[in-house]
Amino acid sequence: MVLSKGKYKYQKANMVTDQDLEEVRKLLDVAEGKIRQVRMKLFSTQISSQAAMLEEDEAGNAIQGVFDGENMVGTDKKMYSVPANYASKSKLIPGDVLKLNIVSDGKFLFKQIGPVSRKNLIGVLEEIDSEHFQVDVGGKKFRVLLASITYFKAKPGDKLSVVVPTEQESAWAAVDNII
Repeated sequence: MVLSKGKYKYQKANMVTDQDLEEVRKLLDVAEGKIRQVRMKLFSTQISSQAAMLEEDEAGNAIQGVFDGENMVGTDKKMYSVPANYASKSKLIPGDVLKLNIVSDGKFLFKQIGPVSRKNLIGVLEEIDSEHFQVDVGGKKFRVLLASITYFKAKPGDKLSVVVPTEQESAWAAVDNII
């Protein structure tokens, strides 16, 4: 097929270059990051209001709170770091109510006392960076704990079954298994 000189110039002027595509990819990455930040902010507000509705332990030796995907937000508005291995093994998801007992030697003991309703979804594992992963479920992205990924020896591209809350929007999911 032979192109006329005018038609060739038109096609060349309207071609998308690799540089253009790379710039669009970078802009999309930035936009996805901002959307993730907004979701996390919105979700943390929901978790804080849930924690505020819990009753404090009158004896003062235990603190109740709500799991936010990584930490427990206590009734005292403080963040308590939940061990990732415990959260992963227990398949904690955002909204689960936890009780923290602080033992006399200072050790923290967490116990799940109020699981939220759950549903399972299937998605594909994606690596954000070497320490952070997410699962893409039909375009919706859920962060997952690194401890779960290492436990299941999952790799980017693997199909995973994840658990998410049924009643509320969540930025986090718990890994149920590799498919």
